[in-house]
Amino acid sequence: MLIFQLVCMNITLQYACSSSNHFDVLDYGAINNINNDSSQAFLNAWKVVCNSEVDNPTLLVPRRKSFLVNPIVFTGPCKPDNINFQILGEIVAPPLPSAWEKHDPSQWLAFNGVRGLRVYGSGTVNGQGFGWWNQSCKYHPAMSGCTKLAPTAVKFLSCNETALSGIHLINSSQTHVTLVGCDTFHIDNLLIEAPGNTPNTDGIHLQHARNVIITDTEIGTGDDCISVGDYTSNIDILNVTCGPGHGISIGSLGRGGNYVQVSNIVVKNVYFKGTTNGARIKTWQEGRGFVRRVIFENIFFNTVKNPLIIDQHYGSIKGSQIKKFLWHICKSSGYQSKLQ
Repeated sequence: MLIFQLVCMNITLQYACSSSNHFDVLDYGAINNINNDSSQAFLNAWKVVCNSEVDNPTLLVPRRKSFLVNPIVFTGPCKPDNINFQILGEIVAPPLPSAWEKHDPSQWLAFNGVRGLRVYGSGTVNGQGFGWWNQSCKYHPAMSGCTKLAPTAVKFLSCNETALSGIHLINSSQTHVTLVGCDTFHIDNLLIEAPGNTPNTDGIHLQHARNVIITDTEIGTGDDCISVGDYTSNIDILNVTCGPGHGISIGSLGRGGNYVQVSNIVVKNVYFKGTTNGARIKTWQEGRGFVRRVIFENIFFNTVKNPLIIDQHYGSIKGSQIKKFLWHICKSSGYQSKLQ
């Protein structure tokens, strides 16, 4: 009998040790349905993980569970050098824009000032953007109270040495993933989807970002698959499938006479299918600064309206003089043509 008890105790302790660095949101009060708010439970779990003394702690969103989470910010810095946010289940946004009345309307799930963060898993982030789309000024300009700004599904603010991989992002109210002020960031193996007629639902947007790699990702939305904004440099976009959408864009840049710096951008092995544009650079005429050392290499087009565009009069008044140069290059067909 004594031997049996010791064996059982040993098994229990081993199990506890093996899972001691995983913090399941269910253990902090999260509710497995999309009608009850689990925001505080997620914040409670994050607080424990962020202040954990164990190595490589993980906040776990468990498999086959769905959680309603209102606008929320996961704030750093954190004690551990590396911290994980594993999404195996589903995180669902509030369906109505009114949920943002007391929150920043530009974001839903935000990570701010976290170094060494890894957000990954096989789960889903569902933005439920239908309510925002139905009141968008872009498609409903005559509507009283229409909105120009809507939440980004996942925003990273000043998050360095960070990775985002594996998850499925769908139906964001506006942009699906935004990086602002981030350095050394790796995005890979994402699936990003929204209907092709949805307003401003960019896949990934980069702003004031450096040393970013985006690989092996599939994006189909109602706006740019990937957009590169101001003060962005050393960006590699590799092995990406884009469509539907507006292509991969640098810009728009320089609106209102702003000074911009964009450099060292590589777009390689990208397949565009059913997009309005392919590779695109767009700048406002009054803008200042530079876009330089940009490479588009080994890119393929299938049913793309404007394969390549450099537009230095973006947003010009209707009727003003606009000059665009388009190059359509098809290596597989063995020809190159210049269109004006």
